[in-house]
Amino acid sequence: MTPRATTDLTPPFSTPARTGPDDRKRRLGIMGGTFDPIHHGHLVAASEVAAEYSLDEVIFVPTGEPWQKAGRRVTPAEHRYLLTVIATASNPRFSVSRVDIDRGGTTYTIDTLRDFRAMYGDANLFFITGADAMAQIMSWKNVEELWELAHFVSVTRPGYQSEDFGRSENISLMEIPAMAISSTDLRARGKAGDPVWYLVPDGVVQYINKHKLYQDGSGTRAADEPNLSSPGHTIEQYHREGSS
Repeated sequence: MTPRATTDLTPPFSTPARTGPDDRKRRLGIMGGTFDPIHHGHLVAASEVAAEYSLDEVIFVPTGEPWQKAGRRVTPAEHRYLLTVIATASNPRFSVSRVDIDRGGTTYTIDTLRDFRAMYGDANLFFITGADAMAQIMSWKNVEELWELAHFVSVTRPGYQSEDFGRSENISLMEIPAMAISSTDLRARGKAGDPVWYLVPDGVVQYINKHKLYQDGSGTRAADEPNLSSPGHTIEQYHREGSS
């Protein structure tokens, strides 16, 4: 199957007919994130939000230069984009946009939503983000414009002590069990040479190993450092055995 990625974000499929006042309006989820790397928590969250809000499509938007990650090295955008394409390829209602990457410069959610609003007109937009990011969003300038552009869905792990975000009509909270998986922990496992199988899609594990990501604590590693491995054998052996 050829992974589907979008730049112009043109939906590739028709959706069921709706009834009521929103007959001609599409319902689109926008999941912005660094995705360094993308993992099952992101995918489950997108799927759960799509079901809860009857979304026609969820568009994953890897950040270009995330402003909030200025204190650490971030894996190059092209790697993060391709990891996201690989991870979402099997779901026909998931797609990936390069809009933040191709815009260049620092990525801000306000710019992302302005771009999507320009492309999709009066579609109902649902911006999906984590609770930690939501807390940061509340302090941004132009925050009032954000509420005009999209409804925000803040996904949390069970037991998370949610903050009082105010503006409750603009923000919904959803508990997602799989959100206990953390990209930070996955990068640490990569650096330590620990397996990440079943925490991320198989294709993502293979891509991480092929391009030697995270194994020096960043987006690259020295060739002589240990490979990410599954229980019992390495990814290279996995390929040689014809299991990919």
